[in-house]
Amino acid sequence: MTTQALLINLGGVLTSAGPIVFAATGETISERAGVINLSMNGMILLTAMGGFAAALVTKNLAIGFIAGAAIGAAVALIVAFASITLKQSQVAVGFVLALLCRDLSYFLGSPIMGKTGPRLTIAPLPFLSDIPVLGTLFFRQDVMTYLSFVLILAAWIFVFHTRPGMMLRGIGERPAAAYVRGANVNRLRYLYTALGGAIAGLAGPMYSLSVKAGWKGTISGLDGLGWIVLAITIFGGWKPLRAAFGAYLFALLQWLGLVLQPALPGVPAQVLQVAPFPLMILTLLLVNFGDAEWVARSLSRLPESVRRPVARLLRALHATPPASLGVPFDTE
Repeated sequence: MTTQALLINLGGVLTSAGPIVFAATGETISERAGVINLSMNGMILLTAMGGFAAALVTKNLAIGFIAGAAIGAAVALIVAFASITLKQSQVAVGFVLALLCRDLSYFLGSPIMGKTGPRLTIAPLPFLSDIPVLGTLFFRQDVMTYLSFVLILAAWIFVFHTRPGMMLRGIGERPAAAYVRGANVNRLRYLYTALGGAIAGLAGPMYSLSVKAGWKGTISGLDGLGWIVLAITIFGGWKPLRAAFGAYLFALLQWLGLVLQPALPGVPAQVLQVAPFPLMILTLLLVNFGDAEWVARSLSRLPESVRRPVARLLRALHATPPASLGVPFDTE
Protein backbone atom coordinates (compact mmCIF):
# COMPACT_ATOMS: atom_id res chain seq x y z
CA MET A 1 0.00 0.00 0.00
CA THR A 2 1.46 3.35 -1.06
CA THR A 3 1.69 6.29 1.34
CA GLN A 4 -1.05 8.16 -0.52
CA ALA A 5 -3.34 5.12 -0.43
CA LEU A 6 -2.67 4.74 3.31
CA LEU A 7 -3.58 8.39 3.92
CA ILE A 8 -6.78 8.05 1.89
CA ASN A 9 -7.75 4.98 3.90
CA LEU A 10 -7.02 6.71 7.20
CA GLY A 11 -9.14 9.62 5.99
CA GLY A 12 -11.88 7.07 5.46
CA VAL A 13 -11.45 5.96 9.08
CA LEU A 14 -12.16 9.54 10.19
CA THR A 15 -15.28 9.55 8.00
CA SER A 16 -16.59 6.25 9.34
CA ALA A 17 -15.95 7.40 12.91
CA GLY A 18 -18.00 10.57 12.38
CA PRO A 19 -21.40 9.03 13.25
CA ILE A 20 -19.96 7.43 16.39
CA VAL A 21 -18.52 10.82 17.40
CA PHE A 22 -21.97 12.41 17.11
CA ALA A 23 -23.68 9.60 19.01
CA ALA A 24 -21.06 9.41 21.78
CA THR A 25 -21.00 13.20 22.21
CA GLY A 26 -24.79 13.33 22.43
CA GLU A 27 -24.86 10.52 24.99
CA THR A 28 -22.07 12.21 26.97
CA ILE A 29 -24.13 15.40 27.26
CA SER A 30 -27.24 13.45 28.29
CA GLU A 31 -25.40 11.43 30.92
CA ARG A 32 -23.60 14.51 32.22
CA ALA A 33 -27.09 15.80 33.02
CA GLY A 34 -27.86 12.59 34.91
CA VAL A 35 -29.99 10.77 32.30
CA ILE A 36 -28.94 7.47 30.68
CA ASN A 37 -30.35 7.15 27.17
CA LEU A 38 -30.12 3.40 26.74
CA SER A 39 -32.23 3.53 23.56
CA MET A 40 -29.14 4.46 21.52
CA ASN A 41 -28.97 1.28 19.46
CA GLY A 42 -32.57 1.47 18.26
CA MET A 43 -32.34 5.25 17.90
CA ILE A 44 -29.44 5.01 15.45
CA LEU A 45 -31.38 2.53 13.33
CA LEU A 46 -34.59 4.58 13.41
CA THR A 47 -32.82 7.86 12.59
CA ALA A 48 -30.88 6.18 9.78
CA MET A 49 -34.12 4.97 8.24
CA GLY A 50 -36.06 8.17 8.95
CA GLY A 51 -33.31 10.45 7.72
CA PHE A 52 -32.90 8.47 4.51
CA ALA A 53 -36.67 8.38 3.94
CA ALA A 54 -36.98 12.16 4.43
CA ALA A 55 -34.07 12.88 2.08
CA LEU A 56 -35.43 10.42 -0.48
CA VAL A 57 -38.89 11.99 -0.54
CA THR A 58 -37.76 15.63 -0.51
CA LYS A 59 -34.52 15.15 -2.50
CA ASN A 60 -32.92 17.34 0.14
CA LEU A 61 -30.04 16.12 2.30
CA ALA A 62 -30.49 18.86 4.90
CA ILE A 63 -34.06 17.74 5.57
CA GLY A 64 -32.81 14.19 6.01
CA PHE A 65 -30.41 15.28 8.75
CA ILE A 66 -33.03 17.51 10.38
CA ALA A 67 -35.42 14.55 10.43
CA GLY A 68 -32.75 12.40 12.09
CA ALA A 69 -32.11 15.03 14.77
CA ALA A 70 -35.86 15.43 15.38
CA ILE A 71 -36.38 11.68 15.77
CA GLY A 72 -33.40 11.46 18.12
CA ALA A 73 -34.73 14.32 20.26
CA ALA A 74 -38.23 12.77 20.34
CA VAL A 75 -36.93 9.38 21.51
CA ALA A 76 -34.74 11.08 24.13
CA LEU A 77 -37.73 13.08 25.40
CA ILE A 78 -39.63 9.83 25.94
CA VAL A 79 -36.76 8.60 28.11
CA ALA A 80 -36.73 11.96 29.94
CA PHE A 81 -40.50 11.97 30.54
CA ALA A 82 -40.53 8.39 31.81
CA SER A 83 -37.56 8.90 34.13
CA ILE A 84 -37.88 12.53 35.25
CA THR A 85 -41.64 12.99 35.43
CA LEU A 86 -42.86 9.43 35.96
CA LYS A 87 -39.80 8.41 38.03
CA GLN A 88 -39.44 5.11 36.18
CA SER A 89 -36.20 3.19 35.66
CA GLN A 90 -34.10 4.83 32.95
CA VAL A 91 -32.44 1.52 32.16
CA ALA A 92 -35.72 -0.36 31.70
CA VAL A 93 -37.35 2.38 29.62
CA GLY A 94 -34.26 2.86 27.47
CA PHE A 95 -33.85 -0.86 26.83
CA VAL A 96 -37.49 -1.25 25.77
CA LEU A 97 -37.18 1.78 23.49
CA ALA A 98 -34.01 0.34 21.95
CA LEU A 99 -35.94 -2.78 20.91
CA LEU A 100 -39.02 -0.80 19.83
CA CYS A 101 -37.07 1.68 17.70
CA ARG A 102 -35.09 -1.12 16.07
CA ASP A 103 -38.22 -3.03 15.07
CA LEU A 104 -39.97 0.17 13.95
CA SER A 105 -37.06 1.02 11.69
CA TYR A 106 -37.26 -2.38 9.98
CA PHE A 107 -41.06 -2.28 9.69
CA LEU A 108 -41.46 1.32 8.53
CA GLY A 109 -38.38 1.14 6.33
CA SER A 110 -39.54 -1.86 4.28
CA PRO A 111 -40.98 0.25 1.38
CA ILE A 112 -37.70 2.15 0.86
CA MET A 113 -35.28 -0.74 1.40
CA GLY A 114 -32.67 -0.92 -1.34
CA LYS A 115 -33.73 2.32 -3.03
CA THR A 116 -31.14 4.79 -4.28
CA GLY A 117 -31.32 8.23 -2.71
CA PRO A 118 -29.22 11.36 -2.33
CA ARG A 119 -25.79 11.05 -0.80
CA LEU A 120 -23.26 13.42 0.74
CA THR A 121 -20.28 14.09 -1.49
CA ILE A 122 -16.73 14.97 -0.55
CA ALA A 123 -16.15 18.72 -0.30
CA PRO A 124 -12.38 19.40 -0.23
CA LEU A 125 -11.53 22.68 1.47
CA PRO A 126 -9.64 25.08 -0.84
CA PHE A 127 -5.93 25.42 -0.06
CA LEU A 128 -6.22 23.31 3.12
CA SER A 129 -6.79 20.12 1.14
CA ASP A 130 -3.42 20.66 -0.60
CA ILE A 131 -1.44 20.51 2.66
CA PRO A 132 0.73 17.37 2.63
CA VAL A 133 -0.62 14.54 4.81
CA LEU A 134 -3.01 16.71 6.85
CA GLY A 135 -4.88 17.83 3.75
CA THR A 136 -5.61 14.24 2.69
CA LEU A 137 -6.57 13.20 6.21
CA PHE A 138 -8.70 16.07 7.46
CA PHE A 139 -9.64 18.42 4.64
CA ARG A 140 -11.00 16.09 1.95
CA GLN A 141 -14.12 15.06 3.81
CA ASP A 142 -17.85 15.67 3.56
CA VAL A 143 -19.61 18.48 5.42
CA MET A 144 -20.85 16.30 8.29
CA THR A 145 -17.37 14.91 8.98
CA TYR A 146 -16.07 18.48 9.19
CA LEU A 147 -18.94 19.21 11.57
CA SER A 148 -17.93 16.22 13.74
CA PHE A 149 -14.46 17.77 14.15
CA VAL A 150 -16.05 21.07 15.22
CA LEU A 151 -18.47 19.26 17.55
CA ILE A 152 -15.65 17.63 19.52
CA LEU A 153 -13.99 20.97 20.29
CA ALA A 154 -17.29 22.81 20.86
CA ALA A 155 -18.58 20.16 23.29
CA TRP A 156 -15.33 20.15 25.24
CA ILE A 157 -15.33 23.97 25.56
CA PHE A 158 -19.01 24.03 26.50
CA VAL A 159 -18.84 21.30 29.16
CA PHE A 160 -15.61 22.40 30.86
CA HIS A 161 -15.15 26.10 30.08
CA THR A 162 -18.57 27.77 30.19
CA ARG A 163 -20.98 28.63 32.98
CA PRO A 164 -23.89 26.60 31.45
CA GLY A 165 -21.47 23.67 31.13
CA MET A 166 -20.60 23.98 34.80
CA MET A 167 -24.33 23.89 35.59
CA LEU A 168 -24.71 20.84 33.32
CA ARG A 169 -22.06 19.02 35.32
CA GLY A 170 -23.66 20.19 38.52
CA ILE A 171 -27.09 18.72 37.80
CA GLY A 172 -25.44 15.38 37.05
CA GLU A 173 -23.10 15.38 40.03
CA ARG A 174 -24.92 17.23 42.82
CA PRO A 175 -28.41 18.23 41.67
CA ALA A 176 -29.44 19.40 45.17
CA ALA A 177 -26.54 21.88 45.25
CA ALA A 178 -27.39 23.06 41.72
CA TYR A 179 -31.01 23.53 42.80
CA VAL A 180 -29.94 25.65 45.77
CA ARG A 181 -27.96 27.83 43.38
CA GLY A 182 -31.11 28.49 41.37
CA ALA A 183 -31.04 25.78 38.72
CA ASN A 184 -34.29 24.16 37.63
CA VAL A 185 -32.76 20.71 37.68
CA ASN A 186 -35.53 18.71 36.00
CA ARG A 187 -36.11 21.34 33.30
CA LEU A 188 -32.39 21.38 32.50
CA ARG A 189 -32.33 17.59 32.44
CA TYR A 190 -35.15 17.65 29.88
CA LEU A 191 -33.24 20.22 27.83
CA TYR A 192 -29.90 18.41 27.80
CA THR A 193 -31.45 14.98 27.27
CA ALA A 194 -33.29 16.33 24.20
CA LEU A 195 -30.14 18.12 23.00
CA GLY A 196 -28.06 14.99 23.45
CA GLY A 197 -30.71 12.96 21.61
CA ALA A 198 -30.76 15.46 18.72
CA ILE A 199 -26.96 15.35 18.38
CA ALA A 200 -26.93 11.55 18.57
CA GLY A 201 -29.82 11.49 16.09
CA LEU A 202 -27.47 12.86 13.41
CA ALA A 203 -25.49 9.61 13.56
CA GLY A 204 -28.18 7.61 11.75
CA PRO A 205 -28.44 9.88 8.67
CA MET A 206 -24.64 10.07 8.55
CA TYR A 207 -24.68 6.33 7.92
CA SER A 208 -27.61 6.15 5.50
CA LEU A 209 -26.71 9.33 3.60
CA SER A 210 -22.93 9.03 3.62
CA VAL A 211 -20.93 6.20 5.21
CA LYS A 212 -23.28 3.34 4.25
CA ALA A 213 -25.53 5.11 1.77
CA GLY A 214 -29.08 3.80 1.51
CA TRP A 215 -31.37 1.80 3.77
CA LYS A 216 -30.87 -1.95 3.72
CA GLY A 217 -32.94 -3.05 6.71
CA THR A 218 -31.55 -5.91 8.75
CA ILE A 219 -28.43 -6.14 6.57
CA SER A 220 -27.54 -2.49 7.03
CA GLY A 221 -24.83 -3.47 9.52
CA LEU A 222 -25.90 -0.84 12.06
CA ASP A 223 -27.50 -3.09 14.67
CA GLY A 224 -25.17 -3.23 17.66
CA LEU A 225 -23.37 0.06 17.09
CA GLY A 226 -25.54 1.82 19.66
CA TRP A 227 -24.25 -0.48 22.38
CA ILE A 228 -20.70 0.32 21.30
CA VAL A 229 -21.57 4.03 21.58
CA LEU A 230 -22.69 3.49 25.18
CA ALA A 231 -19.45 1.65 25.90
CA ILE A 232 -17.40 4.44 24.29
CA THR A 233 -19.22 7.00 26.46
CA ILE A 234 -18.04 5.12 29.54
CA PHE A 235 -14.55 4.61 28.08
CA GLY A 236 -14.50 8.35 27.41
CA GLY A 237 -15.00 9.10 31.09
CA TRP A 238 -17.95 11.33 30.18
CA LYS A 239 -15.51 13.72 28.49
CA PRO A 240 -16.04 14.76 24.82
CA LEU A 241 -12.37 14.60 23.79
CA ARG A 242 -11.79 11.16 25.27
CA ALA A 243 -15.09 9.85 23.87
CA ALA A 244 -14.02 11.07 20.42
CA PHE A 245 -10.72 9.22 20.85
CA GLY A 246 -12.70 6.06 21.63
CA ALA A 247 -14.79 6.55 18.48
CA TYR A 248 -11.69 6.91 16.30
CA LEU A 249 -10.04 3.93 18.00
CA PHE A 250 -13.05 1.73 17.28
CA ALA A 251 -13.20 2.85 13.62
CA LEU A 252 -9.46 2.21 13.29
CA LEU A 253 -9.83 -1.30 14.71
CA GLN A 254 -12.62 -2.01 12.20
CA TRP A 255 -10.40 -0.82 9.35
CA LEU A 256 -7.46 -2.90 10.58
CA GLY A 257 -9.72 -5.95 10.54
CA LEU A 258 -10.29 -5.41 6.81
CA VAL A 259 -6.63 -4.64 6.07
CA LEU A 260 -5.27 -7.65 7.96
CA GLN A 261 -7.70 -10.12 6.42
CA PRO A 262 -5.65 -10.77 3.21
CA ALA A 263 -2.44 -11.01 5.27
CA LEU A 264 -3.94 -13.65 7.60
CA PRO A 265 -5.65 -16.15 5.29
CA GLY A 266 -5.71 -18.80 8.02
CA VAL A 267 -7.88 -16.66 10.29
CA PRO A 268 -11.63 -16.79 9.55
CA ALA A 269 -12.90 -13.47 8.19
CA GLN A 270 -15.62 -13.37 10.84
CA VAL A 271 -13.00 -13.31 13.63
CA LEU A 272 -11.35 -10.17 12.28
CA GLN A 273 -14.71 -8.51 11.64
CA VAL A 274 -15.90 -8.92 15.23
CA ALA A 275 -12.48 -8.38 16.86
CA PRO A 276 -13.07 -4.62 17.54
CA PHE A 277 -16.06 -5.45 19.74
CA PRO A 278 -14.26 -7.66 22.34
CA LEU A 279 -11.28 -5.30 22.23
CA MET A 280 -13.56 -2.40 23.17
CA ILE A 281 -15.07 -4.51 25.96
CA LEU A 282 -11.56 -5.28 27.25
CA THR A 283 -10.70 -1.57 27.21
CA LEU A 284 -13.95 -0.86 29.06
CA LEU A 285 -12.93 -3.34 31.75
CA LEU A 286 -9.63 -1.53 32.15
CA VAL A 287 -11.55 1.71 32.72
CA ASN A 288 -13.58 0.21 35.55
CA PHE A 289 -11.35 -2.12 37.54
CA GLY A 290 -8.31 0.12 37.99
CA ASP A 291 -9.18 0.78 41.65
CA ALA A 292 -9.99 -2.83 42.55
CA GLU A 293 -8.07 -4.30 45.48
CA TRP A 294 -6.97 -7.38 43.54
CA VAL A 295 -5.48 -5.13 40.84
CA ALA A 296 -3.40 -3.30 43.44
CA ARG A 297 -2.17 -6.64 44.84
CA SER A 298 -1.29 -7.88 41.35
CA LEU A 299 0.59 -4.69 40.53
CA SER A 300 2.60 -4.92 43.75
CA ARG A 301 4.05 -8.24 42.59
CA LEU A 302 5.36 -6.78 39.33
CA PRO A 303 8.89 -5.42 38.87
CA GLU A 304 9.14 -1.66 39.40
CA SER A 305 9.97 -1.03 35.74
CA VAL A 306 6.71 -2.71 34.69
CA ARG A 307 4.49 -1.70 37.59
CA ARG A 308 4.84 2.06 37.18
CA PRO A 309 3.81 2.34 33.49
CA VAL A 310 0.95 -0.13 34.02
CA ALA A 311 -0.28 1.84 37.05
CA ARG A 312 -0.07 5.10 35.08
CA LEU A 313 -2.06 3.55 32.24
CA LEU A 314 -4.77 2.31 34.60
CA ARG A 315 -4.97 5.73 36.29
CA ALA A 316 -5.26 7.43 32.90
CA LEU A 317 -8.04 5.07 31.82
CA HIS A 318 -9.96 5.19 35.09
CA ALA A 319 -13.22 7.15 34.95
CA THR A 320 -15.94 7.91 37.48
CA PRO A 321 -19.54 8.41 36.30
CA PRO A 322 -21.57 11.48 37.34
CA ALA A 323 -22.61 10.86 40.95
CA SER A 324 -26.35 11.28 40.25
CA LEU A 325 -26.44 9.43 36.93
CA GLY A 326 -29.77 7.60 36.69
CA VAL A 327 -31.00 9.02 40.02
CA PRO A 328 -34.30 10.99 39.89
CA PHE A 329 -34.31 14.40 41.55
CA ASP A 330 -37.23 15.53 43.70
CA THR A 331 -37.40 19.03 45.16
CA GLU A 332 -39.59 17.90 48.05
